[in-house]
Amino acid sequence: MAAEEKPAVKSSSSIVPCFLFVELVIMAGTVLLAYYFEYTDTFPVHVQGFFCFDKTFSKPYPGPDETSNVPPVLVYSLVAAIPTITILAGEVMAFFMRSEGAQEKTIVTADCCYFNPLLRRVIRFLGVYTFGVFTTTIFANAGQVVTGNQTPHFLSACRPNYTALGCHSNLQYITERKACTGNPLIVASARKSFPSKDAALSVYSAVYTVMYVTLVFRTKGTRLTKPTLSLTLLCLAMLVGVVRVAEYRNHWADVLAGYFTGGAIAVFLVTCVINNFQQAKPPPPPARPQRPESVLGMPMVALPCVESPLEKLQGDLHSLRSHDHQPHRFPVPPDVLIPSRSISSEV
Repeated sequence: MAAEEKPAVKSSSSIVPCFLFVELVIMAGTVLLAYYFEYTDTFPVHVQGFFCFDKTFSKPYPGPDETSNVPPVLVYSLVAAIPTITILAGEVMAFFMRSEGAQEKTIVTADCCYFNPLLRRVIRFLGVYTFGVFTTTIFANAGQVVTGNQTPHFLSACRPNYTALGCHSNLQYITERKACTGNPLIVASARKSFPSKDAALSVYSAVYTVMYVTLVFRTKGTRLTKPTLSLTLLCLAMLVGVVRVAEYRNHWADVLAGYFTGGAIAVFLVTCVINNFQQAKPPPPPARPQRPESVLGMPMVALPCVESPLEKLQGDLHSLRSHDHQPHRFPVPPDVLIPSRSISSEV
């Protein structure tokens, strides 16, 4: 019996560990950069001025973010939990429903260490998603630090002394850095409005998960399961931005910029980095030589090679001429030869 074909095995002894090391370094650098943006004063916020009695920034102070209807803890929990559960469930179902011939093993180092295909795909997709989360955080924080746009409740948190500043008209522009008398931490937070980080993270998570559901899930017998799940996730992400605007924590422009930032990062990572969640296909085997076919597409029957009488006659003439130049008589062509039996009978 012929030996059974084993699943495709990709071997690597030095290149793969090198790439893994580089990716770990990039991930660590991304996490550190996001930490410095979020929790340190390494990157100071740009201080913008404001007009006296500006109604755009005079909305009432809504309180800290923890008192919001959509607090950051809830947003970050959903951003971490929903994609993780969805990807784990999708990969487990796809792994056990896949035929054995379609599965593969990947060698990490030498000929002893194997990565289970289920574990490999889960780590790949969740790793790219985690990288995108920190990248989105960096983009949002960088925009807030560079622009320094004020929130709708900035003047309520700043509490400027209009008398000391000499404000007599709404057209008077204040540029003094020490114009605010409120809590410095609250004032610094009120200068970080563009783009909305919560809106960017929520849309990034929703778009990444929706693309995974749309491209990976196979629902037979129903056409509304994937659209319903996808639209629900997108609606929840949009509601985060709407709540931010309704509570005077961000402007509409801030929320829209956050939507664009998160959605663009998710689409880029899915399409350009992980190839739409598709498995890398091995190169096709070399094509076998096909049998000749007729004009009508029917296979032709291969006939045995038969030597032509003319070719045999030419071979005989060549052999005779090589011996001597004596006169000789040409044999009768095969098509006019008379059978020997008929001659003998006549004699």
